[in-house]
Amino acid sequence: MPKLANISGKEAVKAFEKTGYTHVHTSGDHAILQRAGFPTLSIPLHKEVARFLLKSQIRRAKLTEDEFVKLLRK
Repeated sequence: MPKLANISGKEAVKAFEKTGYTHVHTSGDHAILQRAGFPTLSIPLHKEVARFLLKSQIRRAKLTEDEFVKLLRK
């Protein structure tokens, strides 16, 4: 089972917030997160975020998949 499977949008937002991102607003069904010096992230607030979408946002946040998975477990 891939380690990035079955992750909801809310779980992903909480993990990114632990790295210093702030949820600035919600546009439709996407949470918009910002952090100084980093690209803005747009996370869909679905029951399960598509794996390819999550991987791209993790890369934009300059994290590895392992670092992100550890943040989910904190």
